[in-house]
Amino acid sequence: MPEKKGQKTYTGIIDITSRAVGYVAIEGFEQDIEIPHERLNTALPGDTVSIELDRGVRGRRQTGRVTRVLERRLKNAVGVIEKREKDMVLVCDDRRVYRPLVITNAEKAAGKEGFKAVVRLSDWSDPRVDPTGTLGEILGRKGEHETEMRAIIIRHDFDSGFPDDVEKEAKELEHFDISKQSENRCDFRSVPTCTIDPVDAKDFDDALSVKKLPGGQIEVGVHIADVSHFVRLKTAIEKEAQRRGTSVYLVDRTIPMLPEVLSNNLCSLMPNVDRLAMSAVFVLNENAEVVSKWFGETIIHSVKRFSYEEAQEVLDTSTGPLKDELFVLRDLARKLKAKRSDEGSIEFDQEEVRFKLDKDGKPIGVEKKPRLETNSLIEEFMLLANREVALHVHGQEKKPSNNLFIYRIHDNPVIEKIEELGIFLHAIGYDLAHRKGKVSQHAITNLFKQIEGKPEEQLIKVATIRSMAKAVYSTKNIGHFGLSFRYYTHFTSPIRRYPDLLVHRMLKAHLGGKPILRSESAHYERLAIKSSEREAEAVAAERESVKYKQVEYMMSHIGEEFDATISGVVEWGVYVEEVNTKSEGLVSVRNMKDDYYEYDSRSFSLVGRRTKARRALGDRVRVKLVAADLDRRQLDFVLV
Repeated sequence: MPEKKGQKTYTGIIDITSRAVGYVAIEGFEQDIEIPHERLNTALPGDTVSIELDRGVRGRRQTGRVTRVLERRLKNAVGVIEKREKDMVLVCDDRRVYRPLVITNAEKAAGKEGFKAVVRLSDWSDPRVDPTGTLGEILGRKGEHETEMRAIIIRHDFDSGFPDDVEKEAKELEHFDISKQSENRCDFRSVPTCTIDPVDAKDFDDALSVKKLPGGQIEVGVHIADVSHFVRLKTAIEKEAQRRGTSVYLVDRTIPMLPEVLSNNLCSLMPNVDRLAMSAVFVLNENAEVVSKWFGETIIHSVKRFSYEEAQEVLDTSTGPLKDELFVLRDLARKLKAKRSDEGSIEFDQEEVRFKLDKDGKPIGVEKKPRLETNSLIEEFMLLANREVALHVHGQEKKPSNNLFIYRIHDNPVIEKIEELGIFLHAIGYDLAHRKGKVSQHAITNLFKQIEGKPEEQLIKVATIRSMAKAVYSTKNIGHFGLSFRYYTHFTSPIRRYPDLLVHRMLKAHLGGKPILRSESAHYERLAIKSSEREAEAVAAERESVKYKQVEYMMSHIGEEFDATISGVVEWGVYVEEVNTKSEGLVSVRNMKDDYYEYDSRSFSLVGRRTKARRALGDRVRVKLVAADLDRRQLDFVLV
């Protein structure tokens, strides 16, 4: 559509709901601009668009229309092939893509109805007709485990395999001789060193060493895989790592950022072999205060690979390998955590689930992941290393430097969102201390102490997280609100995160007296933004795979009763989360037969007109599963 002469336009990225309504965030407007379905003008989720605002809007959300799609985000669509009248079409898995894609090479789709496939979107400029696209890879029959997992991977623009040039470079590294690399590296091979990771981990990024010093001080080495020694600039491996941005962890597999020869072998800090590391070495006193620190290239030799459960058993029973070292680390970690909490650091721990799958990938069991003290132990030393590396490169020990660096930043919460959170919390019986939408870390920490162990704990934590800004990567440091750190980075996982690899290179340049200067900030800021985007896609893919398996698991339990917590209240019903599997579904108001329920927005509850019975956020309820729709990832419950 042509733009009206003289009317102001705005540019932004459009988000579209499953109801085909768009929203565009524009600087200077408190609320996102709403774009009704009929005014989307071919815009699809994630597109960069130009919009005009409607005039004369009063007392409701500002609306507008898309005048042009400036940049199309969707390149390859994933969905199910269907036959509609004379056409073969692809119905996208992403329900926000509100129109089917007409397949132009329909002969390739013949006999493939009900199969999942990839279609490359052609140019779409006329909203009066459906978009078109070329059918590419056919993934397999809908509902099969491998088909669905590959669909998730492709939809979020990740790849299971690596390009030929990457594989070629990786193969050339297979016979790399680490034993010849000790020169000019600090040798930690004689210091007791171990790794502590999930039981199924194969890529060991980090190891800890412990050595007691005279006077009661402790030397703790945080040793991180020296990925930058192997992944050099301008190589195919480097370019592919940059494109991927991160490893992805689905319910049944890992999609690594680096080829296996690096991620699971040369870079991985495996036990009983020499490995190259970038290390942050701290001398701590009995109060876990940093007395001195050193950063540099090392060679290490881990003597034990612990799972979190194995290390916890050593602590619980006081027997086992590296017992004394583990107790020293545990005691220091407790003090580090207490100090961090005193300084306002917020604990956002959320419950996660894991699945037991049969040979065909079907879920036959699901349980909440245990949160052990050994998880916290590792976390504290990684936080310490990340903070101290950022502080060191920034130069705050002496005076601010002009060094360029990649920070992990977390902005202060948006005022309007905190005010909304405060209203929500007050309605369910809690108060969040805030002033005109500004909140401190201590206020959130105090709230979390009040809800600890209560049925509504996870619900309130999720609501609080949603009110926060997203943590991202940037060359512009503003600190980390959630951790209450002035300086913070990601240094500890370069096997699986591209920004950590950049940080290693920057730290090495700084230590070598040739820091990367501000003149290169535009390039590195682009890399930081891209890394943040890839991280968001990886998180979305991981959540999608969990949601799919939750619904698939629950399909075999239709008709059974469960304990659940009300996790959401809307006019059309209540959302409930099953206690053990964390599966969420809807109890429709139509199926609440004991009364006629009406939505009370002040208390976030449904209230019975006759009985005044109240169904509110955080309530524990007993429910029965009555339906499960795997295509829509949807569960339907009724109250018992």
